[in-house]
Amino acid sequence: MTSIFNSAHYLSEHAESLAVEIVEGVLYTMKIDIPEREKEQAITMYIELMKSLGKSLLDGDQERVPESLIEWSKKNAEGQVSSGGNISEIVVRYPTTRDILTDLLTRISIELGLSLEENAFLIKRINAILDISLNETVFAFERLSDKFKDEAKREMAELSAPLVPIKEGIAVLPLIGEIDSYRATFILENVVPKTVELQLRYLIADFSGILNLDIEIARYLHQIGNMLRLLGIDVVVTGLRPELAQTVVNSGIDMTFFKTFANVKHALERIQ
Repeated sequence: MTSIFNSAHYLSEHAESLAVEIVEGVLYTMKIDIPEREKEQAITMYIELMKSLGKSLLDGDQERVPESLIEWSKKNAEGQVSSGGNISEIVVRYPTTRDILTDLLTRISIELGLSLEENAFLIKRINAILDISLNETVFAFERLSDKFKDEAKREMAELSAPLVPIKEGIAVLPLIGEIDSYRATFILENVVPKTVELQLRYLIADFSGILNLDIEIARYLHQIGNMLRLLGIDVVVTGLRPELAQTVVNSGIDMTFFKTFANVKHALERIQ
């Protein structure tokens, strides 16, 4: 085991030069260029990785994984999500990194006189660490992607269904784009309570900006309208184009309880 301890000291003492060699090797082999700051961060991470690997060999702790590697993996995933990149752009670097680390550890093993078994042990250990890094990167990317999508959907729902007070007791709800179950639920959970807070007497639901409307969503919006009526708020519908009106008719929805007008201007004139 003396040779393993020698390799551990070697990795710790030469961590900086080895880290530079690894990063430069990956970039050169893959013909990629990254910002200098990102390159420095990668070198810093690999310095920590080499030192941690050396220490784990000295301590006999085969479960040790540097926290800096986990954080670096997560930051790589975060950068891809925020820039709209694909996870494959990161994953594709791992095979090359494995090859370079395998060659590096084999060279060190030869220089220090390690046996084939000891060299295999080092390679197995570094591959286990890389697997953890890869898993953390993918898992973080998936979590952040889901979070990003949810936030984007919520922002779109807020922008596409804003409640606009125009006079005391009167507000307009301009429906814009495509209405799906998520946005219909958003209206129910966010817009309806606001109508009560504003003490509205009339809510003008303007459909002129709607791209399409299926029967299921039409029924859902009708239920929301009935709920508002029970709260003492008169719902006025405007902007129903012929194709949207046809969807409402086909759904069997009873619209007799709702006043309908061609546009918001006509609705306001009649309300006043």
